[in-house]
Amino acid sequence: MSLLLRVNAAFAIGSMLAAAAAGLVCHSILEAKAGRDLATRAGLMLDSAVAIRSYTSNEIEPLLDERLKTEFLPQSVPFYAATQNFLRLREKSPQYSYKEATLNPTNPRDRAADWEADIVQRFRNDDTVQQLTGVRDTPMGPSFYMARPIRAEPQCLGCHSSPSAAPASLIARYGFNNGFGWQAHEVVGAQVVSVPFSSADVGLGGLFGSLMLVIAMVIGALWLILNAVLYQQCTRPLRRIARIADTLSLGEPCADEFPQKGAREITGLGASFDRMRNSLDKALKMLGS
Repeated sequence: MSLLLRVNAAFAIGSMLAAAAAGLVCHSILEAKAGRDLATRAGLMLDSAVAIRSYTSNEIEPLLDERLKTEFLPQSVPFYAATQNFLRLREKSPQYSYKEATLNPTNPRDRAADWEADIVQRFRNDDTVQQLTGVRDTPMGPSFYMARPIRAEPQCLGCHSSPSAAPASLIARYGFNNGFGWQAHEVVGAQVVSVPFSSADVGLGGLFGSLMLVIAMVIGALWLILNAVLYQQCTRPLRRIARIADTLSLGEPCADEFPQKGAREITGLGASFDRMRNSLDKALKMLGS
């Protein structure tokens, strides 16, 4: 095997190992970035829900005070307003979800699923925990979730302390079996948003592919440069030296000079062959005389 092929084989092996290492590093960095992006989206969704609840409580509910004295309007409840808003979002993006998961809700729609109940219980067991994140499997693939606790504020007890204290219109709508017995400042549920990993995977895959393409192009450019330099500085001068030496070994005269320019090792080898040729010439002259 020629020197050029040996060097190219070594370069190919080294390049593949370097590309694989770079791919692993890039993939881990992009995965971390995707995780941060998902957390940012989930945080924005939760903050948006808080803003909707605050708007409903501070600006919508006062406008309905008179009607609320004789009629229960779920649209005046901040929890209901936030949930309805995100249900509209799900019409276009069904993979995103928001739920005010409650252990004992007035509206059965808000009852916590088993995995949501576990989250609520963690908030109940540790008052210092203000946010939980994680990943769970869904029929549509892995989904990132973020949750924050829901506490029963004193003003909530007018509807949730006992059936006798609740508005008759609320009892007529939802009954008196659910949504009562809440205590002030007790964790009764959790705001839970879910963001699909697929939304980040699309961008992640495209960016990873672009990075690997750039790495492949860089390796290809280095391969071309390496071969050009190797050919000019080593292969070509060595072939010239071999050709001149072969001619001289057959006793034929050769006017070509060994390389005098190039890498130090090549010029040193050429100088050695020149001295050997001069010595042979002198020896042949002495024998001829």
